[in-house]
Amino acid sequence: MQEKRFVAGFASALAVLSFAPSSGRRRTGTDAKGAAEPVVKQLEAFRRDDFDTAFTFASGMIRAQFDRAAFETMVRRGYPEIARSTFAAVTRTELDSPGLAYVTVKIRGANGQAVEALYEMIWRTDGASNGVATRPDAAGTV
Repeated sequence: MQEKRFVAGFASALAVLSFAPSSGRRRTGTDAKGAAEPVVKQLEAFRRDDFDTAFTFASGMIRAQFDRAAFETMVRRGYPEIARSTFAAVTRTELDSPGLAYVTVKIRGANGQAVEALYEMIWRTDGASNGVATRPDAAGTV
């Protein structure tokens, strides 16, 4: 059942939860730090309960689908460990090809649940557009 949730969640999450760096200085995505930075910054915003800042990381496609309030609702209901994390650590970044990276993050939610989140980072002319899928952290070591 957990694997089914991951597969179904991954497909929908890639379409639903996308982020892009909001600062004027955008990374090119050619290095591991550049790929992970928007993920870390958004998680920090979620941790502060600052959904206004977290929403600035949403891509234009996501902003077209969700206003700020709907975005918050979607994240809180669909990704509670991400919405209220107590710990997060980037454990792996793969630079798959030019403009494409996968960032794996171990996250422990305030609900006590540990998840492994996989972010797909795709760079376009104006920054990164990515999605996230989660599955329970099998090791539970977060």
